[in-house]
Amino acid sequence: MNKGELVTLVAAKTGASKKDVKLVMDALVEVVGDVLQGGENAQIAGFGTFKASDRAARMGRNPKTGEAIQIKASRCPSFKAGKALKEKVNS
Repeated sequence: MNKGELVTLVAAKTGASKKDVKLVMDALVEVVGDVLQGGENAQIAGFGTFKASDRAARMGRNPKTGEAIQIKASRCPSFKAGKALKEKVNS
């Protein structure tokens, strides 16, 4: 499912316009990104928790040439599903 299809389903379920749903979804993505960038977690009760993890620098290989390369340390966003979401998926 892509973003457009998700917007359509949420609009149908809530009775809101697609334009309003798209604005809210875009704002949610932006706010979660800002929160993670600030070093905090974003938790939505019943849905899950978004957090950023640190990845250490490491050695890797260029797949094209096989040459060893240094991969810089970075932060990686992750999501852990909440209990209600897990139960919904497994029912």
